[in-house]
Amino acid sequence: MIKDKIKELMIKDSLVYSKPDNLFLFLAEVLGVSSDRIRSEIKKMISSGEIFEIRKGKFLVLPSRGYVKGKFSGSSKGYGFCDVGDENDIFIPGNRTLGAIDGDGVIVKLFSLNGGKEGEVVDIFSSVKKLVGRVVKINKNMFLEPDNEKIAFKIPLIKSKKFFKQNEKVVVNVIRKKNGKLSGEVVETLGDADDVKTLELAIIRQHNLYESFSDEVEKLAQNLNKPVSKQQKAGRLDLTKIVTFTIDGEDAKDFDDAVSISALPKGGYELGVHIADVGEYVGQGSLIDEEAFDRGTSTYFPTSVLPMLPTSLSNGICSLNEGEERLTLSCIIKLDANANILGYQIKESVIKSSARLTYTEVYPILIGKDSTPKANKFKKELILMGELARILQKNREKRGALDLDIPEAEFVFDESGYVVDVKKRERNDAHKLIEEFMILANEVVAKHFNLKDIPFVYRVHEKPTVEKVKSVLDFLKGLGLAVPKLPQTINPDYIKKLIELVSEKDYSETANKIILRSMQKAVYKNQNLGHFGLALEYYCHFTSPIRRYPDLTIHRIIKEYLHNGEKINEERKEELESFTYESALQSSEAEKNSDKAEREVDDLWRAYLMKDRVGEIFEGIITSVTNFGLFVGLENSVEGLIKLEDLPGGGYLYFEKSLELKNQSNRFKIGDKVKVKLINANVYTRKIDFEHVK
Repeated sequence: MIKDKIKELMIKDSLVYSKPDNLFLFLAEVLGVSSDRIRSEIKKMISSGEIFEIRKGKFLVLPSRGYVKGKFSGSSKGYGFCDVGDENDIFIPGNRTLGAIDGDGVIVKLFSLNGGKEGEVVDIFSSVKKLVGRVVKINKNMFLEPDNEKIAFKIPLIKSKKFFKQNEKVVVNVIRKKNGKLSGEVVETLGDADDVKTLELAIIRQHNLYESFSDEVEKLAQNLNKPVSKQQKAGRLDLTKIVTFTIDGEDAKDFDDAVSISALPKGGYELGVHIADVGEYVGQGSLIDEEAFDRGTSTYFPTSVLPMLPTSLSNGICSLNEGEERLTLSCIIKLDANANILGYQIKESVIKSSARLTYTEVYPILIGKDSTPKANKFKKELILMGELARILQKNREKRGALDLDIPEAEFVFDESGYVVDVKKRERNDAHKLIEEFMILANEVVAKHFNLKDIPFVYRVHEKPTVEKVKSVLDFLKGLGLAVPKLPQTINPDYIKKLIELVSEKDYSETANKIILRSMQKAVYKNQNLGHFGLALEYYCHFTSPIRRYPDLTIHRIIKEYLHNGEKINEERKEELESFTYESALQSSEAEKNSDKAEREVDDLWRAYLMKDRVGEIFEGIITSVTNFGLFVGLENSVEGLIKLEDLPGGGYLYFEKSLELKNQSNRFKIGDKVKVKLINANVYTRKIDFEHVK
């Protein structure tokens, strides 16, 4: 990539120019590109903190010479830490923060003190633009009390066009002065700070997520929402006459994948996975694309969905609606009777979905029963699909792929939109069927483009560290289990054996969570590093371009490859290398942000559900043990804390390896069944407190 070459020259030659323009001209000449391209790349690198202009014309590639970049993590005490991506955060004293607040991207100059890592913020390269909080009045002045507890001070509010009042939740634009002091301008009022729906919206805004799009983006999307034309179908594989259908949940509004199947004459299967061709409508660099890039993913809350694309696209022309012609990218795979791949083709296509089926309708047919008249029409295809899915699942199990059975929460709401129950979401063979087919298509597409050496975005899941696995073994030994010897190379099959050890235990769900926490988090990268959890050498996300930006990114690359006679020249490859890197990085960050927002909203509704049940007794299982108490999970997915001081007897010792709390007469460990009394459910902090009951 061009930026890597710029970095190499900066490191090698220690370039210093009194006028930055001279530096740009020099780099342009050496690298054989325009000075405007160099200027643009350096601007991007400064804004991402990859390089730092230590003085005029003198740039440092970070980390270098006692300078590092990272994310500032604040504290309620005023000091902070710089997270540089490893386990060694850098301490920043309160008088050396340069006004940085939690979430800012900062450049830190290191200095040693008492043998520890400390530093001072010398630049904020990426600043938090908005904050959410409650309006409080002190004397005659209005202040924002940030919802983020890691911001240690209230922020004075200036006059704004928005009317706001005391005890309202608001969104403010952060205004920074050169001396590091902050003020805020109210740009959105969310409602009364004591209303649970306001609290939900405040969480959403705190993660910079929005349910609506600008008028301009909406208008552009609506203009694209037109029936498929003859010109668009020209040159595509016409699959409108074959039986295809979608299988989704009852509440699904957008359908980005359809499937088809037929038996091969000599045995085996031809499986078609047909994915909405979103890239045909959302061009790279368009306003809709810029919005999709920023969002990175759709976000799903119990009461709403925040889509990556405007609904006129996601629910309209890009959705594979029943009985309507739609443009698709199809991965058509021929497999033998043992589901070994015989061949495949990846084509631009057009389909007409024969039916919109649900998991509930499909499941009875998969277990040999009748279903609805609509689903029964496709019994032949569904039985064949079920047969293939079971073979694929067995093959996946043989190669050691992991299946951590951790059910999702499903909330039940009344007509007014308030939660009345929460239960574990059902996952049956119909869900698994679609999962198996999508995994197969994702693998085929990833392998094809990796072997073609074309820049791509992969879904990467690296193997866990030895230290993390050892901690899981200590935990399992603490449960009295005989664990298999740690191999020299940790592979999925070994982790699978650990999962099987606890599979029939009462605490299997809790133990699975412990094992899951030991895993690396799956991310997007433009390097193929394999997928440990699926035990696959090649893997990508190809099947959900309506709701995930990485899928849209690779759809565009696939289409360009097909249009150019299955060739992409070297100059274009370099451009794609840069784009896939940026797309993967942004998509990973957006996914992390989205996941956190979803968890926090779920916790809010759990706290709201339990707030009127204070004093009730429940049975639960210890899900986590810490040096400050026990976390207990109930059957309905609610989790709360028994504080150390509320445990019977006192004088507890914490055993970190085996995750236990012990005193002379009591022992508490993960997986133990306990009775608890609910003593507090706080919707503001989203925390639930229990008391131990003998």
